Amino acid sequence: MAITAHDIEELLRAHFPNATIEIQGDDGVHFQGMVIDESFRGMNRIQQQRAVMAVIKPKVDSGEIHALGLTTKAPE
Repeated sequence: MAITAHDIEELLRAHFPNATIEIQGDDGVHFQGMVIDESFRGMNRIQQQRAVMAVIKPKVDSGEIHALGLTTKAPE
């Protein structure tokens, strides 16, 4: 079964429980996402995206996710 945007959101929510998370994508392999979390405060954008990618790396490595474009930031 192909991974869904909802599956990715749930995976991220397990690691960022208080985050605002929006994942879009309907072809099963290409996704766009936004993660806003307080844990990103003081991190630069690369550090923030690495934190998110560390969570989904197994799905990328397995080929379930081909691409996830990310926007990350700390809350304003």
